[in-house]
Amino acid sequence: MLGYSRWQLFKGLVTAVGIVTIVSLALIYFIPAPPSKISMATGNKGGPFEYYGRQYQEIFARSDVDLELRATSGAGENMELLKDPKSGIQISLMVSGISDGKHAPGLWSLGTVNINPFWIFYSSNVLFDRFSQLKGKRIAVGPVGSGTRASAEQILGKGGVNSETATFLPYAASAAVEALNDGKVDAVWTIGAPDVTAIKSLLGNPNVRIMSLPNAEAFTRIFPELARLVLPQGVIDIDRNIPPNDVQLIGSTTKVLVRSDLHPEIVQLLLQTMVEVHSESTIFQRIGEFPNSTDVEYPVAPAAIDFYKNGPSFMQRHLPLWLSVHGQRAIAVMVTAIALSLPLFRFLPVAYNWITRRRLFYWYAQLKALEVSFDTDPTDNHLAKKQAEIERIEEAVSHISFPLTFSDQLYNLRSHIDIVRRKISSHANAPQRLTGE
Repeated sequence: MLGYSRWQLFKGLVTAVGIVTIVSLALIYFIPAPPSKISMATGNKGGPFEYYGRQYQEIFARSDVDLELRATSGAGENMELLKDPKSGIQISLMVSGISDGKHAPGLWSLGTVNINPFWIFYSSNVLFDRFSQLKGKRIAVGPVGSGTRASAEQILGKGGVNSETATFLPYAASAAVEALNDGKVDAVWTIGAPDVTAIKSLLGNPNVRIMSLPNAEAFTRIFPELARLVLPQGVIDIDRNIPPNDVQLIGSTTKVLVRSDLHPEIVQLLLQTMVEVHSESTIFQRIGEFPNSTDVEYPVAPAAIDFYKNGPSFMQRHLPLWLSVHGQRAIAVMVTAIALSLPLFRFLPVAYNWITRRRLFYWYAQLKALEVSFDTDPTDNHLAKKQAEIERIEEAVSHISFPLTFSDQLYNLRSHIDIVRRKISSHANAPQRLTGE
């Protein structure tokens, strides 16, 4: 016997189970499992945002995360959806110049992923090289609220081309291509990489020209977020010499924005996805140039800054998404256990001594109670029961193992047991001595 009752052992077991439950709930709260489904706002059908969204979707599927793509009218609607916590949208691609961190305080940037040119495609035998030539024309600039339309109104407006001097029509992406081919518009203003479906079809159309901007550098001085780009002669198709000459363009950076409450593991998965999709060299960027943490409009998430500086962590490189969370929880438990255990090492000897002495005190209490009951009623009533109790106590104590350092206290206890036994025995033998006399 160890001196503990079944009730005390039961309470200890309940306490242990309670602690484990509380720790488990705390880990689930502070290190929750990543969601299996995330929603991302893209843009117009056939546009650059949908193009990249499809690639993101395929990579997310490898980690068993369903990336739902929601088509929108463009960057303006994307921004409103991101800012609305009830929309369900947590990720979006965004072009520069739409908004900033002051107007959208709940959003973080994960960095810029590329720089895409603005294209002006037109079907005319006359060479266009000035915005003034677009006056009076029907121009597809995307729907109201889209980033493409906002950039057209801002940039073309500097050249005197606006809704009063030209006709702005809401065609975008594949719809704009069809409108230009059908003669419904005279020009298309759009943005995206050369391999985006809509742009690729226009670049390969022999009846469509690309407008070159000799004053592209001037626009970069007026709009600092813009960059001057050059599409080299023949880079699209050397055999057919597309384009037939160098084309000067202006471009804008694209960034990935997320809500600040997006799960950290999804953020890491998204960062790795961005690297896989955007790190290769293209016509307008060198290999490894993108993605990067440069963003002057929005605060860059601390996790993204660390990722670009140090790369993915060991667990993120070698463990699947679902297992990395369990690894983090295990590490959290280990760190917590170590942090709590180190101070306890100082008190372990004291606690051990207290527990051992408590076992002795338990039997001292039993012995004291027996002695008090005998002193209260020294008659022969229940004398046999008291003798049996003292024998029980001695038997129990004789089977208890104690360290050598407590040997003196154990022998003291046994001597005290003997004193009480002799006290009871002397009273039991008193009538016999009187009878003998």
